[in-house]
Amino acid sequence: MFKVDTIFNGDSNFLELKNTDESSKAIISLNEGGRLKGLTFNNIKVVKDLSNFEYKNSFASSILFPFANRIENGKYSFKDEKHQFNCNENGRENALHGLIFDKKFQFKEKDVGVNKCSVTLFYDENKKVKGFPFTYTIFLTYTLTAKDLSLTVAIKNTDNNSFPFILGWHPYFYSDNLKTSSLNFKSDKKVMFNENLITKEIIEYKSDSEFKIEDKQLDDCFILNSNRIDFNTPNYQLEITSNAKDNFLQMYTPKDLPLIAIEPMTGISNSFNNKIGLQVLEPNSTYSLTWKVKININ
Repeated sequence: MFKVDTIFNGDSNFLELKNTDESSKAIISLNEGGRLKGLTFNNIKVVKDLSNFEYKNSFASSILFPFANRIENGKYSFKDEKHQFNCNENGRENALHGLIFDKKFQFKEKDVGVNKCSVTLFYDENKKVKGFPFTYTIFLTYTLTAKDLSLTVAIKNTDNNSFPFILGWHPYFYSDNLKTSSLNFKSDKKVMFNENLITKEIIEYKSDSEFKIEDKQLDDCFILNSNRIDFNTPNYQLEITSNAKDNFLQMYTPKDLPLIAIEPMTGISNSFNNKIGLQVLEPNSTYSLTWKVKININ
């Protein structure tokens, strides 16, 4: 049997989705953009916060909307109108990771059953903020079973005007031995960045069957030819899938930590300017996307 508990901790509110013996558990932080704070399968911690890697610096598991990654100098044009986001990246004049990573989400509903449970959260933006003068509602539905977690993101345009967007997710996965871990994904194109991590060009990429992490300091982006990414560690294997039409993969390894960000996205760095993966959502329309994380235990 699965259940959903609400946890209050000072100014922080969390939802815990779990089975009876808590061998599978997901922790959702309502006050931090509805992010996935922790994920356990078969008593193995797959996602967890580290005390020396704060959320304000890591953006761990944040939902990235209306853009993922970076917008150069926070500037873009849409329908012949110029816009300016706040530049919030330390050390660089870029807008970073969208607008909802620090928003407070509201609980909408839950569904509890024998083999799974789910919760739906929402955030309603009714102010036309700097850089993105449009209104919208974003819904997050997390569904947990014993072997997988799915996240469905639905964006509804509540404005009178259409707006541009891409969508991303920024989960960090934990490995007891990251150096011996690896990934598998299908790609023949890699995104190259300039010194400010803004897209510079797309180059041909010859992929091996296995992408070994080893001692690499990763901050790499690929255009995927499929909707699947596999992450292989000594303790478990993850299969990350998406039902998006176009899929991009950003990978990042923070220095000297046993973590890797495996970020599925529908666009890339500076997408509001280079238009790669950029979509437009019309008034009263809804865009929906589901990511699924499925585990196999060694």
